[in-house]
Amino acid sequence: MQLQQLRYFVTVAETRHFTRAAELVHVAQPSLSQQVRALERELGADLFLRARGNITLTDAGEALLPLARRILADVDTARLEVQELAQLRRGRVRLGATPSLCTGLLPEVLRTFRDRYPGIQLVIEEGGSHDLVRELARGALDLALVVLPLPSPSPALTTVEVLREELVVVSPPDAPAPGRGGEVRVADLAGEPLVMFRHGYDLRELTVAACRAEGFEPDFAVEGGELDAVLGFVRAGLGVAVVPRMVATRPGLDLRVTPLSRPGLHRTIALAHRSDVAPPRAARELQRLLLGRETAVRV
Repeated sequence: MQLQQLRYFVTVAETRHFTRAAELVHVAQPSLSQQVRALERELGADLFLRARGNITLTDAGEALLPLARRILADVDTARLEVQELAQLRRGRVRLGATPSLCTGLLPEVLRTFRDRYPGIQLVIEEGGSHDLVRELARGALDLALVVLPLPSPSPALTTVEVLREELVVVSPPDAPAPGRGGEVRVADLAGEPLVMFRHGYDLRELTVAACRAEGFEPDFAVEGGELDAVLGFVRAGLGVAVVPRMVATRPGLDLRVTPLSRPGLHRTIALAHRSDVAPPRAARELQRLLLGRETAVRV
């Protein structure tokens, strides 16, 4: 008894037609009929009652059908399990993330992943959430750490919240602290020279929106930089910037960090992947390290 014979038998049983079954399994109809006959000889019983235009299962065929389906399902499961184990020994994971997360959240997680799965190549793409959502949609990334809420994605994405980041104000260490009493209000940034990220950064949009909500347009001393450039410009005394706390408190930055007055500013980080394509096994393992406990929400 061969798996191929069982697959042919199940297909004929489901279509009740030898020619249509042969088309579905991509073999010539005489070859399929010969294999079914060989299976019947092996079992010592007819599996089908054959009449012109009318194919029905015999009692033996009715008994075999659920067993054959189970055998084929078990074979497919075994094949998938072996393939997934192989995917953890070699392959790659393509992960997108905002620059602040690449410097703050990811290094420790990626080191743990690399220790467990040294054969997996990690490909990291930095960008703003809009860019990363576009890359996910076209299949260029397996996973992406993005800021919620998302732009309207196509196809739909599944997102899982990872963390809620507090934003703070960074300023040169030798300049007076912005605000008063060890805190700064968004309104205190009116007239304060800001070092601003380039277009496409979520931090830019969030900061500008917060300023406008307080009734003023922010004053840009310098704009258009990436994360490290923004921090360098602040250190050089060109202005202040609003950044995530996990970035601001990195060792060796030598910047003054001032919290925002309550309720402050925050952003929600989520891990996203396409809803219509299951991430590969290695990507799911990285997802598990990043998440662990949250519940997915479709957007």
